[in-house]
Amino acid sequence: MVSGMRKRLPPYVSYSTFQAFLADLNRGVPNRIDRSSLPGRSGGIVTQLVGALRYLDLADNNGTPSNRLRQLASARGPQRGEILKQVATEAYDFLFQGDFNLQAATPDQLDEVFQSTYPLRGDVTRKCVKFFKELANDAGIALSPFLTREPKSSRAPAGARKSSRKIVPKTKKFQQVPETLVEIPIQTPLDRMLMDKFPKFDPSWPDQLKVKWFEDFDQLLKRIFATGNGK
Repeated sequence: MVSGMRKRLPPYVSYSTFQAFLADLNRGVPNRIDRSSLPGRSGGIVTQLVGALRYLDLADNNGTPSNRLRQLASARGPQRGEILKQVATEAYDFLFQGDFNLQAATPDQLDEVFQSTYPLRGDVTRKCVKFFKELANDAGIALSPFLTREPKSSRAPAGARKSSRKIVPKTKKFQQVPETLVEIPIQTPLDRMLMDKFPKFDPSWPDQLKVKWFEDFDQLLKRIFATGNGK
């Protein structure tokens, strides 16, 4: 375990956003990774994504892509997994050095080692740990069964899942999606501001990014309806 806290926080952006970014690089790697090279993403997501790339040593402080990122953009199959493994073991060296054993660690132990290395608390810890576990899985890094199994608390009862989907109609294979958001009743300037800032759905997105869009859109609607503005 590393003594003392490090300044730069580990990635806490969603891993699906990170994967979508890597997929976009198939069309080419920009000279600099900035907001103009990441269209369709909010300012907060861009900040989190750029921070993740810096932490993983895939871009420098100026946003210039590293050679490893360029290699990752064109890598496929086992080669891609090997590059991701190198990225993970170097960026998260505090988990791979010393006597910490990822293949036997419990969720609480993993949270504790993150919090002892970085000034993390609460939901940020959860997001940082979740990103690491998904990166490790993508890279083929073995984790303990305690870390990979789904917590029971995250499994909502069947009835609860059905009720949470009443706000947004179901779609089949993402073929039926709202062209605009103007059909949602907006009664306050704050609601309008939130809806205007929400990115427009793009049918060409990867499936994982589409799922993320629907999840975020559902949460936004719940917030508006909870205040009584969506009635």
